[in-house]
Amino acid sequence: MQYVNMGRSGLKVSRLCLGAMSYGSPDAKAWILGEEEGRPIIHRALELGINVFDTADMYSGGESERVLGRALRDFARRDEVVVATKAFYPTGPGPNQRGLSRKHLMSAIDASLTRLGMDYVDLYQIHRWDDDTPIEETLEALNDIVRSGKARYIGASSMFAWQFQKALMIAQARGWARFVSMQNHYNLVYREEEREMLPLCRAEGIAVMPWSPLARGFLTRPRGQSQTLRASSDAFARGLYYSDDDYEVVDAVAKVADNRGVSQAQVALSWLMHQPGITAPIIGATRMAHLEQAVEALDLVLTAEECSLLEAPYRPHRVLGHLPASMNRPATPCTA
Repeated sequence: MQYVNMGRSGLKVSRLCLGAMSYGSPDAKAWILGEEEGRPIIHRALELGINVFDTADMYSGGESERVLGRALRDFARRDEVVVATKAFYPTGPGPNQRGLSRKHLMSAIDASLTRLGMDYVDLYQIHRWDDDTPIEETLEALNDIVRSGKARYIGASSMFAWQFQKALMIAQARGWARFVSMQNHYNLVYREEEREMLPLCRAEGIAVMPWSPLARGFLTRPRGQSQTLRASSDAFARGLYYSDDDYEVVDAVAKVADNRGVSQAQVALSWLMHQPGITAPIIGATRMAHLEQAVEALDLVLTAEECSLLEAPYRPHRVLGHLPASMNRPATPCTA
């Protein structure tokens, strides 16, 4: 396993992060593994040298944090692993059980620590941007969470580059804890982050931990192959991928994979890990083979010609995966 710094921080993380959204309660989503099925994969990830694990308070209604916490307590020493969780999405019916207000964040971190069975998390992340809360309020709360010892570092997830830059500058001006990581939507069929977010992260020394590095499995299956349980029931993925242009990218991945004698997942993951500034893609393994292939992809180096073949079919997309709720509301008709 290879290890790198988490951005400009001194924290060392493996080149792959195991995402725990896939472990929790099958009642939440049909493709999620129950605890007994998920634990062996978490154990194997540790054996392979993966030391960073990502979850969120809303995954399986909090069950993902419980499953991950119990597994790590049984299989690893706390100071050997990097545990990341997130807050923003609703965790209950109340108006203050969501978002990035001080009230919610202070409650959310305590609830996450209780579910994880830990005194602190290594990385506490805001899951999305909150239009309804001043960013100053959010940043001060995150700073207090770090100063209290409940989190070692803070990170962010999908947002516009101007929003992230604003947050970075305010934190710097106030002397507050600074974001060390960005967990964004980036893969071979969605590369819009290359326009602004990735250059910003490189300039500011921010670690990049892409979510959906395999496009929720879309990049791993040849065109026409029967769908997996997740693919057939994942409405969110249907809103992100599956256009004709996206399938052209999949065809290119299949061609390179066939020529190399490796899986499509390994080709797509290798391409991503060798993009400038990428720290640790977040993989969601539901089978042991998924995990093993992801680690093997670390040693797969693509040629310039292969990368050109993979990149050539890409066509620009609208922003996908992180628009704030206010931008998803019906537009108000223009009037004369």
